[in-house]
Amino acid sequence: MTSLLLRLFVKDYENTESVAVHSAIGRLAGFTGIICNLLLFLGKLTVGWLANSVSIIADAINNLSDASSSVVTLLGFKMAQQPADAEHPYGHARYEYLSGLVVAALILIIGFDLAKSSFQKILHPEAVEFSAATFIVLVLSIAVKLWMAGFFRSLGNRIHSTTLQATSVDSRNDVVASTAVLLGCAVGYFFHVNIDGIIGLAVAVFILYSGVDIARETISPLLGKQADPELIDRITQLVLSHEKILGIHDLLVHDYGPGQCFATVHAELSAEEDPLECHDIIDDIERDALEQMNVHLVIHYDPVVLNDEEWNTMREIMDEIIVKVDPKLSMHDFRVVRSSKKTKLMFDLAVPYSMRSRHREIKAQIDALLAERGKDYKTVISFDETA
Repeated sequence: MTSLLLRLFVKDYENTESVAVHSAIGRLAGFTGIICNLLLFLGKLTVGWLANSVSIIADAINNLSDASSSVVTLLGFKMAQQPADAEHPYGHARYEYLSGLVVAALILIIGFDLAKSSFQKILHPEAVEFSAATFIVLVLSIAVKLWMAGFFRSLGNRIHSTTLQATSVDSRNDVVASTAVLLGCAVGYFFHVNIDGIIGLAVAVFILYSGVDIARETISPLLGKQADPELIDRITQLVLSHEKILGIHDLLVHDYGPGQCFATVHAELSAEEDPLECHDIIDDIERDALEQMNVHLVIHYDPVVLNDEEWNTMREIMDEIIVKVDPKLSMHDFRVVRSSKKTKLMFDLAVPYSMRSRHREIKAQIDALLAERGKDYKTVISFDETA
């Protein structure tokens, strides 16, 4: 069904690197969510009113909130398409993330309101009528929401959209909520025990949980979360695919929303290479990154000395020392700076965030191990924190 809808409504839907395709898939998800949730809302509201069931009405209002959320998502994808301008040189793609925050806020507001009304129902219970129509509507609702959860998850994974992935989680939670409502009605009908208010409160809790979860998912990219490991691997493989690139380090990815990805990396080339040729190599790689991955890549050229005996010896010694201090550490930008007083070993040391408080301790250990080898050098270390 998902593939059929994509073929019908999204031109060139397999080209997910395209910003236009990304936006079109987002619009498809938004319209689908609006239509399905409005139909579910009308069906449940009618049955809930006839059955005098606050839990069914609560579930109906939850579907209405989902329809409102789909409208916000639709607007978010539309606004995210705006091109870069003088005031926003990195584009407007983060509107997609902001729409997710609005969705979360709407869900939380409705969740609190439903919790309040359900609590009143617990204090002042009323008889609930359970009919075949109630059963059919709730079962159909569960089936539709199961399909929607899979639909949104598939689209979200396809275009790497946290907003659609969060919407998928919301639909999955709705399945649990509707199942709970159905269970409550069945218990009341067969065992004459009124747990309608309790079930309504449980639905409200699920709505609140969904709102918090969506907020967390959408705030993360706005704050600047760790880049997708798959994207890191693709950039790494692209840069290293050129035979004259000896290695890379300090790869940073800045995500300004779908289609607005910027990255920087230091690429190591032999110091003996012609600088003009190195410039051409770097230009070619940057162009390939934009064409193949839609990533605006900027490469810093790091010349590496290969035929210096002292450099080679000390590099090998320092590699051994650093592994001995901690295998999670890695060194780059290694230089031997000679002077009339004392030769300096200057390098950058990549350190995990979990070890950020140990910089002085690590340097002291490196200096001690270097001294044990009888090497009279001064180390100058720049610490780079990494994931």
